[in-house]
Amino acid sequence: MAKTLLKVTDLRVSYGGIKAVKGVSLEVHEGELISLIGSNGAGKTTTMKAITGSLGIEGGNIEYMGQSIRGQGAWDLVKQGLAMVPEGRGVFTRMTITENLQMGAYTRKDKAGIDEDIERMFGIFPRLKERKDQLAGTMSGGEQQMLAMARALMSRPKVLLLDEPSMGLSPIMVDKIFEVVRDVSSQGMTILLVEQNAQRALQIADRGYVMDSGEITMTGVGKDLLVDPRVREAYLGH
Repeated sequence: MAKTLLKVTDLRVSYGGIKAVKGVSLEVHEGELISLIGSNGAGKTTTMKAITGSLGIEGGNIEYMGQSIRGQGAWDLVKQGLAMVPEGRGVFTRMTITENLQMGAYTRKDKAGIDEDIERMFGIFPRLKERKDQLAGTMSGGEQQMLAMARALMSRPKVLLLDEPSMGLSPIMVDKIFEVVRDVSSQGMTILLVEQNAQRALQIADRGYVMDSGEITMTGVGKDLLVDPRVREAYLGH
């Protein structure tokens, strides 16, 4: 059985008086690509923010590598190998692509390794190499998404969290982003993917969780959820 890297148990998060996440439990094992799907407002992004320490939690627990990380800040978690690509990308717009990648490695001291990894990112994302001296703010949304993913990978994470990577992108770019996610996963990276595009997310997932109104309503093998009539009706428009 693969090692459990991330375990969320009975997670509860509230905004003001609104219960946004109501007792969510999920697990991510080493080497898995897990998709968390659900409609807008289901609580997916809130769950991600709670896992990465950018949002306080009301109840429950989050374990990473067997240790509780409840209450730890995002900075500490990156150093421990938990990296997130946030919704909206969040690239440093006034820095070049290369500078953004260097920022992704801010917790590391191995200069030769960092340079090596920058070249590796240029191999995964050839489009970034062509524009390595360009300011990130002048790139298209899809290119910025690639940069945000590459920047997160520069920290050499053990778990990569992706929040809505295809949001607002053209169909061609959506194809490209999912292709990259699948390739990175096939190289052994453990990934938790939050995505509104349920069909694409489940096609590439080992396992999936379906979230609705702050709760996990279904879980199963990605391919099985893809053909489940309830999932098809609610999220795939069939």
